[in-house]
Amino acid sequence: MGNLDFPCALGGSGRSHLKREGDGATPFGTFRLERVLYRADRIQRPRTVLPVSLIGDSDGWCETVGDRNYNRQIKLPYPASHELLKRQDRLYDIIVVLSHNQRPRIQGLGSAVFFHLAREDYAPTAGCVAVSLRDMRTILGLCGIRSAIVTAS
Repeated sequence: MGNLDFPCALGGSGRSHLKREGDGATPFGTFRLERVLYRADRIQRPRTVLPVSLIGDSDGWCETVGDRNYNRQIKLPYPASHELLKRQDRLYDIIVVLSHNQRPRIQGLGSAVFFHLAREDYAPTAGCVAVSLRDMRTILGLCGIRSAIVTAS
């Protein structure tokens, strides 16, 4: 298919070659689009060849360095620090889980680095990559099982 460019929001601390938990930076690299999570109560199921799952009320993502489920999806309630996937805002109406720090998963090198929806003004993220809903639908419709996102220039 080739390379495609879309306007996006990146982490408030810019991009980093040495991503660390909580630094607010988007990691440099090439990351596979692994799977899609979405809010069926807000949007239609995304059309894509990637695996797709619903986001439920008890879905979270562990961000506690040292926890056995660090950088993994978890069920709530959960005793360690985590992100709620069913957010009040619209940013996580579609989440694409990226391969960043997945295999191997290294404690402290960043968790919950997602490809998700951007704010209307493309305000910085906490370290993720974010695009408009329209662009997300376009990207997911075009991508294949080997598709990747590139955060390097």
